[in-house]
Amino acid sequence: MQKISPCLWFDNNAEEAVEFYISVFKNAKIGNVTRYGKEGYEIHKKEEGTVMTIDFEIEGQKFLALNGGPIFKFNEAISFQIYCETQEQVDYYWEKLSEGGDKNAQQCGWLKDKFGVSWQVVPTVLITMLQDKDSNKTERVMKAMLQMHKLDINALTKAFREV
Repeated sequence: MQKISPCLWFDNNAEEAVEFYISVFKNAKIGNVTRYGKEGYEIHKKEEGTVMTIDFEIEGQKFLALNGGPIFKFNEAISFQIYCETQEQVDYYWEKLSEGGDKNAQQCGWLKDKFGVSWQVVPTVLITMLQDKDSNKTERVMKAMLQMHKLDINALTKAFREV
């Protein structure tokens, strides 16, 4: 069992969210499902048999989705990063995860999906560029990145290589 696992609190659409996430990621699966019973109805207000939690896994990372009611909402304080080797991967995850969400509210590769969960789609080459010892290169890359919503590997590389 994974020692630490993120729990994503949904109002009542955990099943829809999990189905969405496993459709986006190739290496993903649903695990156990628990359901609300009669006990605690006065607190949770969920009909008996309604999904309470769903375990799921994306790329080896385990998650739990909870139908907990409208008490809490997602915000940008927590996000998930997806590391991509190619622009094709960046484009794929950017388009899939932003369907029905907000891909232009944030910069630097962040987007919000249709459930309000924040994701950052990051080309791995960006990390290498930002760790370069030449501060002129890293500053140019940072300046270019700050102008982008979806990250563009070619534009970042061009900024890195400018003389």
